[in-house]
Amino acid sequence: MGVRVAYVVACVAVAACLGALIGCGGGGTFNSGQRAPWRAKTEQACLVGGSVQASAYIQPMSAINGPGVCGLERPLRVSGLAGGRVAVSPPATIGCPLTASLDRWIRNSVQPASYRYFGRPVVAIEQIASYGCRGRNGNSYGHISEHAFGNALDIAGFRLAGGDEITVVRGWWKGSPRERAFLQAVFSGACAEFYTVLGPGADSHHYNHIHVDLLLTNTRSGHHLCQPSPARGLPVAEAEGAPRTTASVKPFAFAGPAPGED
Repeated sequence: MGVRVAYVVACVAVAACLGALIGCGGGGTFNSGQRAPWRAKTEQACLVGGSVQASAYIQPMSAINGPGVCGLERPLRVSGLAGGRVAVSPPATIGCPLTASLDRWIRNSVQPASYRYFGRPVVAIEQIASYGCRGRNGNSYGHISEHAFGNALDIAGFRLAGGDEITVVRGWWKGSPRERAFLQAVFSGACAEFYTVLGPGADSHHYNHIHVDLLLTNTRSGHHLCQPSPARGLPVAEAEGAPRTTASVKPFAFAGPAPGED
């Protein structure tokens, strides 16, 4: 929680002084402007806070500077989360704040849902995009993506202990009730942890993955940007009468944070 508070405070304090030139979003286009100083300050505060530490699976990298405003000063090569118990495949290049948020999401949402619906833990997440100097949705002429700052990750699937895999592209719409309920639960948990969460149904670009990032401006108006908006009601595993042989407690409802709850 301290890392998230530092993230907000650093951005607000710096952006108030710098105005429209760079702003809280990161500043400029690919070839103009300046990377917002709050990004480097936040990376440093996260590392000093100690919630993310160098290890065999979290390895510091050399600074990434450019092209243009793209990059981050303290990038990490992350090949594992949750103390190395959950592999990240392939290894992701991301910043400290996102690494800390992913750890919390794994601990608070992913593993509880995995035990609830499958009786065993997730041992790996499959990611398809971490750092990359590009615009949102791959558009080189649009708004710059949080991927360009190592502040976003696209998650395409989860591997369970025992080898079973749950992919977003198949499981979201056509998986078993238990698979769909699991994906709904981890999506809902992501909406509480990250500032932007986009999944299948949000638009045509996110049909096969869950995008998470920490774009600070998406915390305004009292809630996070979460699309598609989770519906409140029975999770599919309960609504469709799936057996609960491995579920010892009531399944999670597919519900994101209501205004004021995040």
